[in-house]
Amino acid sequence: MKKLIALTAVATLASTANAGKKCNGTAILSSTSCQQQKSHVTYITTSHSVSAQPTAKADIVDTAVGAGSFKTLVAAVQAAGLVDTLKGDGPFTVFAPTDEAFAKLPKGTVESLLKPENKAKLQAVLTYHVIAGKVKAADVVKLTGAKTVQGQQVDIKVADGKVMVDGANVVKTDIETSNGVIHVIDSVILPADKHIVDTAVGAGSFKTLVAALKVAGLVDTLKGKGPFTVFAPTDEAFAKLPEGTIANLLKPENKDQLVAILTYHVVAGKVLASDVMKISSAKTVNGKSAAVKVSAAGVMIDSANVVATDIETSNGVIHVIDSVILP
Repeated sequence: MKKLIALTAVATLASTANAGKKCNGTAILSSTSCQQQKSHVTYITTSHSVSAQPTAKADIVDTAVGAGSFKTLVAAVQAAGLVDTLKGDGPFTVFAPTDEAFAKLPKGTVESLLKPENKAKLQAVLTYHVIAGKVKAADVVKLTGAKTVQGQQVDIKVADGKVMVDGANVVKTDIETSNGVIHVIDSVILPADKHIVDTAVGAGSFKTLVAALKVAGLVDTLKGKGPFTVFAPTDEAFAKLPEGTIANLLKPENKDQLVAILTYHVVAGKVLASDVMKISSAKTVNGKSAAVKVSAAGVMIDSANVVATDIETSNGVIHVIDSVILP
């Protein structure tokens, strides 16, 4: 599971969509929203960072080749068929793992990714390190996350004078190229590779929800391409329902009612936390709209509090709520 965020500044819930990998993996339930955080944090260049250099004539790929410390990255870009893309006009921002960063991966991982049959997976990993547009160090900390070319969002965290992208430390910044900028990171970052159902199963706190999805026949749907945004009630949320409600809903004769309730928790498309604040309602797959309320106290979907956001999956995003909402 990519990330579980305990909402503290919840004026954030809206985005991409995207928490999980979220608001930087930190709780956000204060009067300051995640969105506001994204607007007000200023990028702190670490002691490892280098100041911007004069614009280079070489493109991203040739700059990486010339540096000599990105041999594995360059080989991967070649195997993935992304050389021409990263030599294109761009601009692109690349969080570039060093050879040492790739060496941290489990033994055999790089060799496996370079195989022709794993080209699509390799492309997903590499494009997860790329952001469309030129985002220099001075701008990065205005963000708590950034949507990658791969489609998922990376978390950006600044603490104690250090900058992290997901679990990787930024060790050098603002390497200028003719078509963008490179920031060097010390670990390879990986996109979420589990779909919504497996992510919920792996979390361990959505047993009732998963059981209900199975009875309703919605598992295959939520394992599909999507993308979907799921407002997922925890086991404790289901436990708040009147005694006997769950047992009654799980009866075969009440399948239609169960389907209606579950699909009321699903929105078509990927709506990240940063987007939720821009809306006052969300049309669900059920056909009806759920009310969205943002206040100093947090974010609410109908009568449920959003307690964690932006849990990325391979086919969408999960936001955690503390009550079951009913159409």
